Amino acid sequence: MPVLGHLIELRNRVLISVLAIVIGAVAGWFLYDHVLAILQQPIRTINESTGRVAQINFAGVASPFDMKIKLSFFIGIFISCPIWLYEVWAFVMPGLTKKEKRYSVGFLSAAIPLFLAGSTMAFFALPNAVKALTSFTPEGAANIIPAQDYLTFVMIIIVVFGLAFVLPVLMVGLNMMGILSAATIRKSWRVIVLIVFVFAAVATPTPDAMSMFFLVIPMLTLFTLAWGVCVLIDRRRKKKLIAQGLWVDETELEELDDND
Repeated sequence: MPVLGHLIELRNRVLISVLAIVIGAVAGWFLYDHVLAILQQPIRTINESTGRVAQINFAGVASPFDMKIKLSFFIGIFISCPIWLYEVWAFVMPGLTKKEKRYSVGFLSAAIPLFLAGSTMAFFALPNAVKALTSFTPEGAANIIPAQDYLTFVMIIIVVFGLAFVLPVLMVGLNMMGILSAATIRKSWRVIVLIVFVFAAVATPTPDAMSMFFLVIPMLTLFTLAWGVCVLIDRRRKKKLIAQGLWVDETELEELDDND
């Protein structure tokens, strides 16, 4: 396909993706009140449990409208993610080999539901995060939180949790491409656990351990499952190489190196 044809295809797929996001944002406009009520639940919990004044503040005249637009598009991006992710994949797909296409389909099939599952898990961690951060408010003071700041904080938590759930899928993808073996993962399990805890500590900006474990436990579970999948893939790859007479044991390689 000539360069002009690629540019036309890119334009069409971008237009479809933008249209899908806009339609999702329209749906988000009507879901705004329900979603905002869910997001404000942690704030209400502070009022009910501590008796301290805590509420979202709209500082400017146009702030409520601006907030509704931003949250509607944020909802639209989530609702339409299967469509625009497919458009990205469909644009790249013609340049992939048959094997790479199979891997990419598997990656998308697993990544999308896991990202949504991680984003959903963020709603369970959000109340603890808000409660922990506002607990440092001095006695007699109130928490008047700017609406835009609160929305940004919530979006960061949701996106980070979603991406964290996708990382094990990336690990399996690297294994399928022959870059990362199950043996290497097993030898590096201490490093992986340390990275997960550090990532969770940075990703959940709260001083309480509960919010961090909302992310640590699912991530370690998913990494363990991903390692199990990598073991199965390596075994199948080994059997195939043995059948073709191409398998060389690592111990034999070490003996050859010692003899040299």
